[in-house]
Amino acid sequence: MQQEPAALGRHLRVRQDRGHTVLELRGEIDIAAAVEIIPHLDRVTARPECRIVIDLRQVEFFDCSGLRLLYRARSRVLDRDGQLYVVCTHPLTLRVMRATGLARLLPPHPTMDAALGRPEAASGSV
Repeated sequence: MQQEPAALGRHLRVRQDRGHTVLELRGEIDIAAAVEIIPHLDRVTARPECRIVIDLRQVEFFDCSGLRLLYRARSRVLDRDGQLYVVCTHPLTLRVMRATGLARLLPPHPTMDAALGRPEAASGSV
């Protein structure tokens, strides 16, 4: 079941969808946004076997701070035997993810249904 997102600052909204915690990142994801997002990211990825989706569809700018957020989430989720999915459609964000190799570790999906409809493609699985 999907719930309305709760705003946790200017760059982050959190909601539940089909048993997953969805972190909707918004706007410009730079170092200032990362400082705002990290405490919430760490809280939701601290749970054992957490099921997380990071939704980047509302992101307008994404730099190395955003990459560090994704890698941090991946590491924390893997350490706790969880699952992590990324939803992204922005061409520049996808290009940054591909150029850095992060897209191989966290394959981006175009929609929530695509991310959650294929459990065998769970990027958080070892």
